[in-house]
Amino acid sequence: MNAAARRKLPLWALLALNMLVALLAIALVQAFLVKVYRVPSGSMEQTLQGSQGGGDRILVNRLAYAGSSPQRGDVVVFTRPASWQHETAAPDGGGLVSVARAFGDLTGIGVSNEQFMVKRVIAVGGQTVSCCGTDGRVSVDGQPLDEPYIYQDFPFQPGVLDCASVPSSARCFPSFTVPEGQLVMLGDHRSGSADSVVDCRTQAGNPASAFSNGASPGCVRTVGTSEVIGEVALRIWPLDHAGGVG
Repeated sequence: MNAAARRKLPLWALLALNMLVALLAIALVQAFLVKVYRVPSGSMEQTLQGSQGGGDRILVNRLAYAGSSPQRGDVVVFTRPASWQHETAAPDGGGLVSVARAFGDLTGIGVSNEQFMVKRVIAVGGQTVSCCGTDGRVSVDGQPLDEPYIYQDFPFQPGVLDCASVPSSARCFPSFTVPEGQLVMLGDHRSGSADSVVDCRTQAGNPASAFSNGASPGCVRTVGTSEVIGEVALRIWPLDHAGGVG
């Protein structure tokens, strides 16, 4: 529509047209470049604050892995696999709620239909990950990780409550080699995260193994690299905590 035609429109129609163009631009930016998400749970505290009702607003770079794959230590947003526990509220249906969710899908503002999670990449395809050695740390390819971001880990005391004790520390999970194209994800709030090894931390549903908590390599769940939406680039809200994410 040219400028002359726009000038002939009534004010309400001009405002509606401008709003439609703005929403289209926002939708294109969020579909291909960057998107705003609200941290859905406390599983990444203290790196990111969240709750069931929503927490920090984060800006996700959708182009971060164009031509590459996530690396260990990256904080990413990914589509929740069907076998993983919900961390975002299940979508409500009907009426204005559906309209609000559709608006959220488009703009990243408010509620949304999208089921996503925010975690840290701990191991990538081809790497072997386990926990724990005598120091109580997660190891990748036999090397203990330095993880200063961990918040409220499970108790671990060598010789008293470790991976050989009965019962064993809930921190422990067995050695697992990550398939190519897959990722192991953990939350920084280790004792409050439904992540790749949450099923290893209890006996329920896990075949017996050397671990007295019943863990087995089959208890480790992975996320495909194709499910990764992008890397968390910035915290943009609240303003007093805005900045990069380590």
